[in-house]
Amino acid sequence: MTTLFISDLHMEESRPDIIGAFLRFLEEEAPGAEQLFILGDFFEAWIGDDERTPLQDQAAAALRTLSDSGTRIFLMHGNRDFLLGEDFCARAGATLLDDPTLIDLYGTPTLLMHGDSLCTADVEYQKFRAKMRNPQMQKMILSRPLEDRQQMARQLREMSMASNQGKTEDIMDVTPEEVERVMEAHDVPLLIHGHTHRPAEHFLEVNGKSAKRIVLGDWDTHLWWLVAQSEQEPELKKMPLPNS
Repeated sequence: MTTLFISDLHMEESRPDIIGAFLRFLEEEAPGAEQLFILGDFFEAWIGDDERTPLQDQAAAALRTLSDSGTRIFLMHGNRDFLLGEDFCARAGATLLDDPTLIDLYGTPTLLMHGDSLCTADVEYQKFRAKMRNPQMQKMILSRPLEDRQQMARQLREMSMASNQGKTEDIMDVTPEEVERVMEAHDVPLLIHGHTHRPAEHFLEVNGKSAKRIVLGDWDTHLWWLVAQSEQEPELKKMPLPNS
């Protein structure tokens, strides 16, 4: 049995290399897997399930093919695609997960997160996150015309890029104390997340026991994925993107 984890593909029409790599991943790496978890920022932006771009339809169809073959697919919101909803998941044959979600990974209690909520030193972003994750705010956004939401997405992206340029590296990474707090609260020896674009395995102690935090990589220059199998340590893998 095999479970796969990916995150931070940031798919958009301007990156056909990432789109192609994802489709090949589904055709070459994912078949036969028991589960596929996509832990946020699957798309660079998402303004509502009613947009229905060719890319969105293509991604949904490809995931549905994998789902129909027997692989269970799970999607988690990221900071870029937090408006992704049940309609898309239904088309893709996927289940939408809460952030965080606790799973049993072949006998190991494992916490899954996107990872942005762990970056508590970025106070400005955490205030923005709390505002945008409010159901009433999301309902208000989704009630606006599609063109208005498209314009809002462009503005938010520009604001985010400008804001991040002035932040130090440590502020944009997870806060170690928050990682330990969350893992202790859920009493787990393993945490898997994305968001920071800093793929690595980190070893720590939680509730007096050895623990591990695995960070998934973004798909800017490489494909990154985590392979978990019964009675084996999870393995973080990467492969260069074409033309990168």
